Amino acid sequence: MARIVVDPVTRIEGHLRVEVEVDGGKVKDAWTTCTLFRGFEIFIKDRPPLDAWHIAHRICGVCPTSHGHAATMGLENSFNVTPPGNAVLIRNLMEAAQQLHSHVLWFYTLNAFDYVDVLSALSAQPSTPALKTVQDRLKAFADSGQLGFLDGGYWGHPAMKLPPEMNLELTAHYLQALAIQAKAAQALAVFGGKFPYHMSTPPGGVTVVPSLQDIENFEFIMKEVTDFVRNVFVPDVLAVAPYYIDHATFGKGVGNFLSWGVLEDVDSRDPYKRALPRGAIFGGQLKVEQVDPSEVQEYVSHSWYTHDSGAGKNPGSNNATTAPQYTKVDTNDKYTWAKTAQIKNKPMEVGTLARMLIAYLSPNAPYYATVKSLVDSTLQALGSAGKPEILISALGRIATKALESVLIADKAEADLARLKQNIKDGDNNWFNPKGHDVPDAGAGVGAWEAPRGALAHWNRIEGGKIASYQAVPASNWNFSPRNDQGQRGPVEEALVGTPVADAAKPLEVLRVIHTFDP
Repeated sequence: MARIVVDPVTRIEGHLRVEVEVDGGKVKDAWTTCTLFRGFEIFIKDRPPLDAWHIAHRICGVCPTSHGHAATMGLENSFNVTPPGNAVLIRNLMEAAQQLHSHVLWFYTLNAFDYVDVLSALSAQPSTPALKTVQDRLKAFADSGQLGFLDGGYWGHPAMKLPPEMNLELTAHYLQALAIQAKAAQALAVFGGKFPYHMSTPPGGVTVVPSLQDIENFEFIMKEVTDFVRNVFVPDVLAVAPYYIDHATFGKGVGNFLSWGVLEDVDSRDPYKRALPRGAIFGGQLKVEQVDPSEVQEYVSHSWYTHDSGAGKNPGSNNATTAPQYTKVDTNDKYTWAKTAQIKNKPMEVGTLARMLIAYLSPNAPYYATVKSLVDSTLQALGSAGKPEILISALGRIATKALESVLIADKAEADLARLKQNIKDGDNNWFNPKGHDVPDAGAGVGAWEAPRGALAHWNRIEGGKIASYQAVPASNWNFSPRNDQGQRGPVEEALVGTPVADAAKPLEVLRVIHTFDP
């Protein structure tokens, strides 16, 4: 039995260590360690409530918009304030730009080189002058002996299965994706002022009053992004999938899924009517149940916090705390900064797979027909028509990222059309002034979705200041350690059973980790 430690796991947003035991060519056990303590709950405390959404943006550099929205929604809950419809549309559009920025970034920059053998592309027969140009650039890079970020890749690994021509084409698309990410960020900045850490969504609405030119500018930029999603991203995923169809047989995880919902329905504001609706799945049963943030419980028996920081508390409870207490990495005791977040005493997987499964099983959600068509056609293309359960796998997480991107593009186009119509109809309401009225006391929660999964921010206000602030991001779900009963967290469980061809080059382990978009 081999014990493998990958530290740090690269091509992620954050700091991660993973330890696995491999026996008989498969992972038998796994432990995930989040090695960075963020501590935002500590330094948001005692500040004016209107500071919270600015600071909470900084929790993540890839999904700051989602953290900002969750923080703002939590404060609106405390203030008892409802933003006007135009503000909700602007927030949706900014969120859509960020989600597509993140999904394209993930597939091409952070994930693709687990499957694309870049050096194999040097032996390809280019089918176009453009591909020949990319191959020449790549050859010059390789001949220099300084591969930079490509140095140390597992090139030539037996688990790399794509033909040289496909490796070359995907490398070319990687270069395109770098520009598309920038376009998505530019689109978000039209309404947000900048990206990351935009400035325009305080409690009560938005501070931007866009002109028709601003809206058309956003639309023009986003069209390039959405065209890339539909004409490059999705076809690439469908082209690569048959070569790695075995990835539908492992990486299943815990079988429990959670989504708080994202992309608001401007009329109902019902989280179960969001484009990607709220819901939960338990025990791998393809059935959606309703769920509420009040059901969340946190535990710290294997995390570097004092006992009072967990013990089954809901993050919104009066005695919820975040008190760090580092010891050492000990897989038999405490080994991570991530808390164990659970619902109904069960670990929950969050992210694109969770959102798309829940949307696929929610016939009353507004985009149900779109999701069903996307998923069913993809299953048919993979030779698995009528078998959505194969999505509960490493391959499924990759496929649903692309499919969700199409849904987000559709929703953004609909919201843009609605916004333009509202302006034509004379609706010029962007902000509810009550958003300035900070209460002396209150409590609230904003439950939303970051690109990589469920995200909720709880706040409690006393004496006009933040008395308690607790955030549960996706990593506290997916990368949670074992619970008090010794049950593995979602990523730990997903790693078990993963085939490993070469213990010295655990490429397959990295693939499963990266499917969770850490």
